[in-house]
Amino acid sequence: MIKRHSKLASRPHRTSRAKAAVASRQQAAHRVFIMASLGCLILLLSWSLAQATEVKRVVSDKGVVAWLVEDHTVPIIAMDFSFSGGTAQDPKGKEGTATLLTSLLDEGAGDLDSVAFQTALEENAIKLSFDASKDRFYGSLRTLSPNQDMAFDLLAKSLQSPRFDKAPVERMRATWIAGVKRNERDPNTILAEKFREAAYPGHPYSRPSKGTVESLSDVTIDDIKSMHWAIMSRDDLTIGVVGAIDADTLKGLLDEVFAPLPDSGSLKPIEDVTLARSGSIHVPFDAPQTSIRFAGPGIDRHDKDFYAAYVVNHILGGGSFSSRLHEEIREKRGLAYGVSSYLAGYDHLNLFAGGMQTRADNTEQAVQLVKQEIARLGKEGPTAEELESAKKYLIGNYPLRFDSSSKISRQLVALQDSDLDIDYFDKRNSYIEAITLEDAKRVAKRLLDPSKLLLVTVGQEMKHAEAPKAEPDNDNLVALTGSEKAAGQ
Repeated sequence: MIKRHSKLASRPHRTSRAKAAVASRQQAAHRVFIMASLGCLILLLSWSLAQATEVKRVVSDKGVVAWLVEDHTVPIIAMDFSFSGGTAQDPKGKEGTATLLTSLLDEGAGDLDSVAFQTALEENAIKLSFDASKDRFYGSLRTLSPNQDMAFDLLAKSLQSPRFDKAPVERMRATWIAGVKRNERDPNTILAEKFREAAYPGHPYSRPSKGTVESLSDVTIDDIKSMHWAIMSRDDLTIGVVGAIDADTLKGLLDEVFAPLPDSGSLKPIEDVTLARSGSIHVPFDAPQTSIRFAGPGIDRHDKDFYAAYVVNHILGGGSFSSRLHEEIREKRGLAYGVSSYLAGYDHLNLFAGGMQTRADNTEQAVQLVKQEIARLGKEGPTAEELESAKKYLIGNYPLRFDSSSKISRQLVALQDSDLDIDYFDKRNSYIEAITLEDAKRVAKRLLDPSKLLLVTVGQEMKHAEAPKAEPDNDNLVALTGSEKAAGQ
């Protein structure tokens, strides 16, 4: 007797479907509750950690090193880590490989395919993410401490045995390609591209970190695997951990996750580079606003003049509503909504840079004002009032770096990546306080030279405008805040 398959019999009973729907909604609500609870716990932990930050150096039995801030106020653990090697490691013609890798490590690993891996993360309220800069590859893990074993096991799988199955690879490739296409007519994307090409032509830093449609299409699964094993090694691995975990427990988890990785990777050497040229470049683009970026030689993080340069930059345009650039360009003339400058440090390049957007017919005047204020501060230096106000703000604002567990764990990694001491948190403000007016004037002259600036604009053809008249010095101009581009400053 042949038993015929009945479509009707194969459908769940309506009551069963209703029960399943209710169960699904309950599970979803439970997951939302867990994630909301996790967020509340992070806030509670942040308040506790803001009161005191004692950093311990933890070394596992197998030699894995991490910096730990232990706090059991709430049951949550935040861990950040980084490997040497970022988007500058992309093979020429296959730009975007490292970026693709960041989105694939949690798309299936070990015996878990993409759906199973993502389900395990979601059901246990575990947050796992990856990112890449030019020089580093970053990972981030957030979990409730009762779920720590599951969280660290999933992390170990993602680093040691990612699957790179074809379906998620193609899905993430399509996602990145769609993003690249969306940005093809974005003036800021065009500005970044043209600036890179002019600033350091032929260097790996000049290539697009997210790739192009063509390069992303050419990246193979073997390319992604090669990038993975080039980067994932214990050589120059840095780890920061914050929360409800003691040193002994952490040691075992560090060995589970990181000890099996190779002692060294296969990174290609990257040469140091300097700004290739100065002068102005204009890229015609039909838009109501002009996007502007400027840059000159910067100062290394370990240069004796770094902290003086850091303070001087804040006075010039470090994101402050009272910085000189903000005062002259926005407050007095209304030429831009915002204008800023910053110190940008990479492994192979240091820049003093900044930028803004302005209405097309104001471009020439805004550009001239930037050059004028850079020249004025470089020649005269800051006033005593500007210096003291900037120092007071930078010292008073420093605790905001530690108002969340995530910020602290990222800071722990950033300090190690910058080769700073474990007691840097305690010493940093004294470095700022020690800057004298003579230091600031000397370093302003060293840092701020408009003749060395590369300035790139993207927008309509610029109309020549009368050079703005210099405003009289304002001894009461105060710099209150800044773009703290280099982590740990």
